[in-house]
Amino acid sequence: MTAQLQLFDSHCHLDFPQFAGKIDALLHKAEESGICGILIPGVKREGWRVIRQITARHRICHTALGLHPMFIDSHQESHLHDLEMALSVGPLAAVGEIGLDYYKSDSNRDEQRKYFQAQIDIAKTARLPILLHVRKAHDEVLQMLRNSHFNLGGICHAFNGSEYQAEKYIELGFKLGFGGAMTFPRAAKLRKLAATLPLESIVLETDAPDMLPITCKMPFNTPLHIFDNFRSLVELRQQSGVLIAKQTTANVLSVLKLDK
Repeated sequence: MTAQLQLFDSHCHLDFPQFAGKIDALLHKAEESGICGILIPGVKREGWRVIRQITARHRICHTALGLHPMFIDSHQESHLHDLEMALSVGPLAAVGEIGLDYYKSDSNRDEQRKYFQAQIDIAKTARLPILLHVRKAHDEVLQMLRNSHFNLGGICHAFNGSEYQAEKYIELGFKLGFGGAMTFPRAAKLRKLAATLPLESIVLETDAPDMLPITCKMPFNTPLHIFDNFRSLVELRQQSGVLIAKQTTANVLSVLKLDK
């Protein structure tokens, strides 16, 4: 199956410590298996260098740099300036992982909004799409994107909103990321969205080492688990695997402007 299919992992944290010392062998196997691309998003200023090093060595990997809302206490105002400077040194596929995370009631929402807005503005200036991390904040994220007149699109990673919110992201030029959570039978709402949203709006992701699919027997997952997520999507949509592989990969290439 994998020989004829080309899959793109649109969200994978290869810079995380779980992959230290394993990246070269893992990516060699990924290429052999049919993975044609991996997007590595930044979460903190201190991790950007490692991402750059990985993408410089491996042609299937692409860089995104950003300041993640879950690590808000690690960010400094100077990091926003550092991000602007970093974006001037290509190649770069996107700004991210950025957004709002209101999962915890004590989250610093004002600070999150400040950094998110600043990074939207930086992405606009750099003419780059963005990678969104959103939990319990979809309506606010959508409103901020609209108020900013952001029209460069991007990917809403690990999409977990409503069908209405999905439609609003799609109207703004975003693709919706589906990964390991979709493989669990109890995730009924998410599985229905994966089955019914337009295929042209869906991208596959692993979020490795996190968001393990139900099939994963290891403590963390890897880019190779993109095939588990792919099989789940094929089963849910009851469509040709060849079609789904081709379209989801084309969706990533298009929104990240990697097909130019």
